[in-house]
Amino acid sequence: MKYGICNLSVIPLRSEANDLATQLSQLLYGELFKIIEQRKFYSKIRCVFDGCEGWISNLHFKEVNQEAFYELKELKPSYNYDLAHYVHNENNSLLPVVIGSDLSKALFLNHQCEPSSIPNQHSVVSTAMMYLNAPEILGGKTPFGIDSSGLTQMAYKLNGVALKRSAREQAAQGEPLSFIEEAKAGDLVFFDNKEGIIDHVGILLENNYIIHAYGSVRIDRIDHTGIFNIDTNSYTHSVRVIKSIQ
Repeated sequence: MKYGICNLSVIPLRSEANDLATQLSQLLYGELFKIIEQRKFYSKIRCVFDGCEGWISNLHFKEVNQEAFYELKELKPSYNYDLAHYVHNENNSLLPVVIGSDLSKALFLNHQCEPSSIPNQHSVVSTAMMYLNAPEILGGKTPFGIDSSGLTQMAYKLNGVALKRSAREQAAQGEPLSFIEEAKAGDLVFFDNKEGIIDHVGILLENNYIIHAYGSVRIDRIDHTGIFNIDTNSYTHSVRVIKSIQ
């Protein structure tokens, strides 16, 4: 078994071993992974944090030995809470890193950085609000592009809770609630398509509002039927299940 670490700001995780394949997710600075299969230009990997599998370019990571991998895995994460932060790489040039990057791995990578400031109001909801207006991009996990399950995963990750990558996987976590009245701000609401497949998720806010990624990260009304979009004056998503994670 081989191992690796993301030593760049953000790298795409793709469904196949080519540059045009669908982006399934992204790796952020400091994320660890196992290398399942290695080819000339691409490697198939499994992320340590959420178990997500896909292909990344061999130019986009640093390989580590087994001993270093397990030592790094035991380090307590030191997440960046700023929308954008910087580390000085081995050439003493600036490398930008986004919110959610793990700065605890900087020393191993021969990088130097200042610790990130932790917000006074630190919660799932306040963290999700930091992504407000980010464009919706399939597989994205940053303020410069994110999808619905990426938003929920990052909001919970920065509050010490590990969620899986897809909405369908996240729906299998936590405790189900019978009615929206039972839910509190920060709980997750899942939505399904016409085939009954869960394909969307959002974070419940106070007073029957929800924050989710749909075109962009936005706030909409929600009721028993689903999400009501005031821009189109119509329902866009149908409620499937509500989950309390914490």
